[in-house]
Amino acid sequence: MSNGRVRIADIAEELGLSTATVSNVIHGKTKKISDETIKRVQELLEEKQYIPSMAGILLAQNNSRIIGVVINNHEKYEGKVLEDGFIASCLNSLSEEIDKNGYFMMVKTTTKWNEISRFASMWNMEGLVLIGFCDSDYKKLRDNMHIPFVVYDGFFEEQGKMANIAADHFGGGELAGRYLLEMGHERVVCISDNDICADWERYEGLHKILPGAELMIVPMQKAEREEFYRSHLEELKRFTAVFAVSDYYAVDLMNFLRKQGIGVPEDISVVGFDDTELGRMAVPALTTIRQDSRKRAEEALKLLGKLKLEPGTGEEMKIEVSLVERESVISLF
Repeated sequence: MSNGRVRIADIAEELGLSTATVSNVIHGKTKKISDETIKRVQELLEEKQYIPSMAGILLAQNNSRIIGVVINNHEKYEGKVLEDGFIASCLNSLSEEIDKNGYFMMVKTTTKWNEISRFASMWNMEGLVLIGFCDSDYKKLRDNMHIPFVVYDGFFEEQGKMANIAADHFGGGELAGRYLLEMGHERVVCISDNDICADWERYEGLHKILPGAELMIVPMQKAEREEFYRSHLEELKRFTAVFAVSDYYAVDLMNFLRKQGIGVPEDISVVGFDDTELGRMAVPALTTIRQDSRKRAEEALKLLGKLKLEPGTGEEMKIEVSLVERESVISLF
């Protein structure tokens, strides 16, 4: 070990392996290496907080000025998570805010929480922003991470060295419900692919204003969702309005209804959530609940700075949402 920096040779010696084997695991060349050996090497790399030589010397001696952004590559995105309107909006705002504060942004998509701590230590990051992971993942990260991190829309009780910035999901549901009620809609259904966390809060807000509003759980995959809509078409026709928990699901449903000869908003009005470019470009343009991605990015950087100075002072912040009225809702009066 030289100057306190872990070397490949140190890892190899401790495990009784060749430096070539350790190097191959680090660089993903594992076709001829057993799963057991890969696991042993990766676990020790994480334990020792190994930093690759390509950036290791400089990063170990200096502040890296790097903020990592890690996004859960959930199956619902079907391999296109960075193309999602909400995710793209978050990244765009974070990029601008991180650059404005004199930092560099590195982005990673993964479904495995244990890859996150290695990603952070590999580049000696000064902080992380995490999007789309669940409560159990955050708890594991809090116990394993040595740097501050901010979570977008986390649902957990103990903050510790992490902070949570959540949109007012319940309030957004209330806004949608109140607007639809004012437009004369009482037979309303909420479209979601789950009944937990943020989406559930959006439905609960809607339900508070419209107690008769129903929740329809739809498949995550597009092909399966279209088949679901086809088989539930008569049920959909019972409603005069739909509140979708994302702009993507709202526009997806609008396109399906159009194919079936059902007009939006002439036959069914639609409200989304997020205010993404997809909704703004839709025909008709989508009425939606707007999340302020720039405000969230600004607060994320402030909280990372606070956590760096005062570790263990995690907190929770709620970002207000607003209604954006466009052409996808018609008045029944």
